[in-house]
This record gives sequence, structure tokens and C-alpha cells, in this order.
Amino acid sequence: MIEKNQSTATGRSVMTTVLRILAATAALAAMAVPAAAQNYPERPIKMIVPWAAGGDTDNIFRPFAPLLQKHIGQPIVIANVVGASGTVGAREAKGSPPDGYTLYAVHDYIHLVHYAGVTEVKYSDFEPICLLSATPSVLTASPKTPWKTWAELAEDAKKRPGQITVGATLGSTSHIFPALIEKAAGVKFKYVSYEGLAPRMNAILGGHVDLTDSNLTQKGKVDAGQLKFLAIAAEKRDPEAPDVPTLKELGMDIVYAVLRGLVVPKGTPAAVRAKLDEACGKAAKEPEFADAMKKQGTRVSYLSAAEYGPFLDKLDRESKVIMTELGLAKK
Repeated sequence: MIEKNQSTATGRSVMTTVLRILAATAALAAMAVPAAAQNYPERPIKMIVPWAAGGDTDNIFRPFAPLLQKHIGQPIVIANVVGASGTVGAREAKGSPPDGYTLYAVHDYIHLVHYAGVTEVKYSDFEPICLLSATPSVLTASPKTPWKTWAELAEDAKKRPGQITVGATLGSTSHIFPALIEKAAGVKFKYVSYEGLAPRMNAILGGHVDLTDSNLTQKGKVDAGQLKFLAIAAEKRDPEAPDVPTLKELGMDIVYAVLRGLVVPKGTPAAVRAKLDEACGKAAKEPEFADAMKKQGTRVSYLSAAEYGPFLDKLDRESKVIMTELGLAKK
């Protein structure tokens, strides 16, 4: 009887010790996270841009990086991780440690390629930091094409279904935009795949494709006779290109802009995200950023992390509907 009581007492003592160790470990872990967040950032931060240098996305985040650096207090290093309609960069960003030292420069394609079945990565694999910009799409034609107006293009497209070529990144925004026009106008295009805007522009400038999705950054080439703007997907005509009609004017209820923002891997501590959120807000308000965006045919369209999260949820629902209606969603 005495031996049994001693055994029981010993067991309870061991269990009590184990519980105390576990409690102490948990307490230390709880203290470690705020301490790391308090000292964040202590080293340079990588910003993954999933498109090539010189493309639209790169040209928007590159001028933003030094402004964010100014307010976060550490260098922001841009890494162009390209391939597979932006999904190579997405996978790298998703697999990075959730410590605030990897930012992901994202746009609407993250929703589109997921529903197209191109990648398993989805927007909810990340935490929102901020929305930064909105770039209205412009239907753009090669100077080697015969049309001067949308009406002429539409007439030709109806006579030659599937023969007019469109340079696009398949499953991404440059694919969805002309696909919306196809559906609204009752025409059929032929798509040629390119990885991002830079190679698409080289193709259309060389006359290798007839059409592409671009934006007002190409206005100089239009003025020089190297490209033709046929229609802009905005609510109203843009002061920078007052002669370019909106798709709405042309009878198509299409308003389309590429929306770009920053996210971080899921699990990044809230305190770290709060610091990034605050720094992004300050950087987005810098006059230099607005000036840089104007040159990119873009408007600053800032949303904080708290606003950007619900916005991404809404954008994802809308993207699923669009992809399904266009017959591009994987079944």
C-alpha cells in the first residue's frame, strides 16, 4: 500500500513538472513573437514580382519600393521571379517563411489562374497588406492592321472568326480582358501566349500579333504611329487620351482595370503585418508615387489591410463568375 502511494505521488510529481515545463515553453514562445515583431524589420525585405523587369507590374512596384523602404527602415529588394503566368513567383512567395521578410506583389491574375486550373496557389494563401493601384485596360492594335476604329475591327472579326490574333498571358488579365470583349461583341479571336506585357509589346510592335491588352503607358508609341488605341475599359474617357472611346460608349458594358497590391505569406504575425500596413499607407500617400503612377497610365487606389482583405474576397467571387461565364474555369 505504501509502495502504491509512493508510486502515485511520484507520477503526479513528474506530471506536474512536465506541465510546468510546457507552460514555461508556451510563455517563452508567446513572448518571443512580440519581441521579434517589436524589432522588425532587422534586415532587408524581399519583394517578389512575378513578372519580368520592365513590365507593367514591375514598373508600378519599382518606384514604390524606395518609398516603402523610407517608411519601413530597411532596404526593399525586388526579385523578378517569372514563369507560368506568374505562378512560379506565387509558389515561391507562398513557400517563404511567414516572418515579414518576403512581400508578394500581386494582381488579379492570382484569382484567374487558380480558377483556370493553372496553379493550386490561391489568394487566401496570403495575408493582405495593401491595395496600391488600378490600371484601366486599353484594347491596342498593331499599326500593321487595317482598322482605325473598333467598328472596323468588329466588322472584320465577324467576317474572319478565329483569325485575328491577340497576344496574351493565358489565364491572366490580358486574356480575360479581350475575352470579355469577345463575348460582348459576339466575335472570336485567336490567342497567342506570352509571359507578361514586355514580350507581348515586342510581339505587337513587330506585327507578330494583331491585338493586345495594354494601357496608357503606351501612349507615346501611339503618338509615334507604332501602335493604335481602339478603346479603353474605363467609366469615362481619360484626359491623357481624350480621343480614345470607352467600351461603354461602343455598346459594351465593360469596365476593367488591373488592380495591384501587396500580400505576405499566411501566418505572418499580426504585429509585423501592422508595421507593413502602416508603412505602405505612408508610402502610397507620397506625391512621388502619384507622379510615377500617372506615367504608368495608372491611378493610386489605396486600401489598408483591413479594407484590402474584404476587397480581395469580393474580387475572388467576381473572378470565379467571369471565368465560369467565359468557359475558362477548370471543371
